[in-house]
Amino acid sequence: MSALVLLPGEISAFRDDIWSFYRAHGRDFAWRGISDPYAVLVSEMMLQQTQTARVIAKYDEWMRVFPTVQSLAAAALSDVLAHWVGLGYNRRAVFLHKACKAVCAEHGGVFPRTQEALRSLPGIGPYTAGAVGTFAYNQPNVFIETNIRSVFIHRFFSDGALADGTRKIDDKEIVPLIEQTLDRTNPREWYYALMDYGADLKKKGENPSRKSRQYARQSRFEGSLRQARGAILRHLAQNAAASLDQIAKAEHIDIARLERAADRLLAEHLVAVRDGLFRIAD
Repeated sequence: MSALVLLPGEISAFRDDIWSFYRAHGRDFAWRGISDPYAVLVSEMMLQQTQTARVIAKYDEWMRVFPTVQSLAAAALSDVLAHWVGLGYNRRAVFLHKACKAVCAEHGGVFPRTQEALRSLPGIGPYTAGAVGTFAYNQPNVFIETNIRSVFIHRFFSDGALADGTRKIDDKEIVPLIEQTLDRTNPREWYYALMDYGADLKKKGENPSRKSRQYARQSRFEGSLRQARGAILRHLAQNAAASLDQIAKAEHIDIARLERAADRLLAEHLVAVRDGLFRIAD
C-alpha cells in the first residue's frame, strides 16, 4: 500500500490539535526537559512495558543511587538488579548497565549523538536511539511507540476513514505520517505532546493500538516463566547466594518452573551457579 500523503492544511490542523491538547493537559515528569542523555536513557528503559505511575518513584530513587553514567557503569550487576526490583523485565536493567559500560569504555563517558553510534550500544534499538537523540539533544528523529501509534491510528486510520474495521495497520504506514507531521522546530516537546495525547486516548477507554499489526496483548504473568525469572533475580539481588529450593520456599514458586527459568538465566549469563548455589553473574 502506498504511503498516505497529507495536505498542508491537514498537517497544520493536526499539529494545532495536538499542541492545543498539550498546552491544556500536558504531563510533567522528572525526566522531561532535560539534556542529560544518561537520564533520558534510564527513563526510556524503565518506561518500556511498565506503567508510568510505577516508574515515577523508581526513577527518582535510581538517579539518587546512580546519578551518572560512570556511577552505573562502575556498579556491580547485583546492585543494579537490586535497585531495579519492582520494574520487571530485568533484561532491561542488564542492557542499561552494559550500554553505560560501553559509553565509558568506548566513548570516554560521553554519550554519542548520532543515531548510528547510539544504536551500536548494547540493547539500544531504533526507538530508544531516536528517543534519546530527540529528548536529550532535541534532534528531529522519526520514531514510534505505543502512544504515538495510537494517536496516528485514531486520527488517520479510523473505521470511517481509511480502515475497514478489520484490517490491521502496519507501522510502515504510520511512520511516513510521523515524518510528515513532525514539528522540526521543537521535536522534543512535540513528541511529549503526541505521547500525552495517546495516553489520554487510552485513559478514556479507547486503545487504537489494537488496530495495529504490531499490537500484542501482554502474556499472563502469574504462573509464567517470566515470573520465575524475576523471582530468581529478585531473590539473588537481595541475598548474595541461594539454592533453587531456598528461592522456591521464599518466593512460593514451584521448583520445576524455577529450574526452567534458571536454565535460561544461565544460558544468558545473568546468573552463575557453584555447588548448587546461584549468584548474580557479575
